[in-house]
Amino acid sequence: MMPASCSPNRSWRRLATGGLAAAVVVAGLAACGGGIDGGTALSSPAGQWVSEFERGHPLTGRVWQPKRQRFTDAASLLIAVGRSDFVLIGEKHDNPDHHRLQAWLVDRMIQGGRRVAVAFEMFAADHGPAIAAYLRNNPKDAKGLGAAVDWPKSGWPDWDLYRPIAQAALDASLPVVAADLARATVRAIGQQGESALAPDARARLGELRPADAVKTAMAEEMRKSHCNMLSDAVAAKMVIVQRARDAHMAASLVDAAAGLDLDGAVLISGAGHARTDHGVPEFLRRMAPGRKVLSIGLVESYPDHRTPDDYAKDHGAPSLPFDFVWFTPRFDATDPCQAHAGALKRLQQRQ
Repeated sequence: MMPASCSPNRSWRRLATGGLAAAVVVAGLAACGGGIDGGTALSSPAGQWVSEFERGHPLTGRVWQPKRQRFTDAASLLIAVGRSDFVLIGEKHDNPDHHRLQAWLVDRMIQGGRRVAVAFEMFAADHGPAIAAYLRNNPKDAKGLGAAVDWPKSGWPDWDLYRPIAQAALDASLPVVAADLARATVRAIGQQGESALAPDARARLGELRPADAVKTAMAEEMRKSHCNMLSDAVAAKMVIVQRARDAHMAASLVDAAAGLDLDGAVLISGAGHARTDHGVPEFLRRMAPGRKVLSIGLVESYPDHRTPDDYAKDHGAPSLPFDFVWFTPRFDATDPCQAHAGALKRLQQRQ
């Protein structure tokens, strides 16, 4: 068993090796004086892709550490996950392989002895009562959880993509948490800004307005993600909404991790919320100083992007803004600006 100094809370008692990791990771464990339990196989979903495009891309399936500017493997990623209080796994919402990797990472944490709350961006605070009511009667069944919150009308991809993640938590009697702001609050912030928040909420979430450089970068990110169809005024409002949501998600994780017999929390969210430069991690560092935060970005491979630096440019950053990046095939090769041209045009006309 690892000494307490290896993990901020509990022992990472079992480390999976194999699969993407061709060699057993001895050095990382040896640094903590630990050992390897049984040579359990990774059996990661990588290499068993559902998404069709760019399976043969040179980056697909590889794990990149931006801060160290090097490739690593899934076993090393698991070690980092096991040492972290808060783990954020950022997805592209419609990619089924991203959800399979999320479910696998959550399951490996649990199998390693971690007791974590599993929080979802997709569940808003006003879903909390419906989630609690459903789980009181169905504590081990994630299948009906989507229907309990009227998921089909939510606009998110099919609940079956997320269900295995929630099921892993319920199988271990771990809490499933609604991480996002209430939907009415999000709308009100979009119209009124920070003033839509109650004073106690503003105090808890802290200063939402970012530094000028961050505000500029976030506004540009908003414009790019909406195919440059946003006015400056709308982009500025969306930045405040994003900041409020990121801050609330961070507070949700901190509150959830304080639960009895828990040693941390996982966030399932879009990759933008998991960014280390201006996402949920920024607020976690404020709200839980001294706690270890780990951000994992799941990123689709693109045919004209051959190196990690190419993707950093897309994120408007000198390097990819995550602690680890796991590259996957691309689910949909359609240009989203063309696919949603009608809706974007209507949005532009309403501004």
